[in-house]
Amino acid sequence: MSLEAAVAIAGVDGCKAGWTAVVKMPAAEPAMRICNTFAELIDGLPDDAVVAVDMPIGLPAITRHGGRGPETIVRKFLGERQSSVFSIPSRAAIYAADEDFTGIERWYEAHRLASAVARDTSDPPRGVSIQAFGIFSKIRELDRLLLARPELRGRVIESHPEAAFWRLNGGRAMSLPKKIKGRVNPAGMAERRALLARHGYDRAFLDGEPPRGAGEDDVLDAAAVLLVAARHARGEATPFPDPPSRDEHWIPVAIWT
Repeated sequence: MSLEAAVAIAGVDGCKAGWTAVVKMPAAEPAMRICNTFAELIDGLPDDAVVAVDMPIGLPAITRHGGRGPETIVRKFLGERQSSVFSIPSRAAIYAADEDFTGIERWYEAHRLASAVARDTSDPPRGVSIQAFGIFSKIRELDRLLLARPELRGRVIESHPEAAFWRLNGGRAMSLPKKIKGRVNPAGMAERRALLARHGYDRAFLDGEPPRGAGEDDVLDAAAVLLVAARHARGEATPFPDPPSRDEHWIPVAIWT
């Protein structure tokens, strides 16, 4: 993969502060941005920018075994890294508890509610993992933006860091985990930094301190999916499934690599 594209490109990951983005303008070096909202990020880019984001895009009315179609396809490529691909439940489950939580008890109550709705809208019935529930607010934020601004759907695409690393690594899953028991694994991070450096990133950029509100894993994930945005801008990226499916609002559903 190459960092070069004829238009502005961005790779984006969710983080504690909102969204971590690695942005590259044509003929410029990659730069970090932290944005509170995804709309803020989009509005700060040129109108033709291509953006790859590590967040589900396109939500099903009913889910089958393994989540949406994209998850079931890319997992088979990722070996021991496949657990990083969450099963995304129905749109109804994701919107079941649409609020800012006032405390931990309400948070767990909302998780139970979302799981109940997910079981009612899946075959076979399946609840929601704690990890997947933790990103529901980000999924809703992105979904609302794409519903309100359909012109973005052709240039804001879903990717996944481990699928991007798989592509970068010649169709081989990464050998080391990025995290172990929720903590960053230095060896896994070093493996990914070395791979990103082989595909055009400067080591000083990769080794720098993450911006406030983002983790070093967020930065590397955003850097990985930036390369997918570059491939998409050049017409070289591959969607899974191919061609992408569509949800009930005609939003494309695919993980791009």
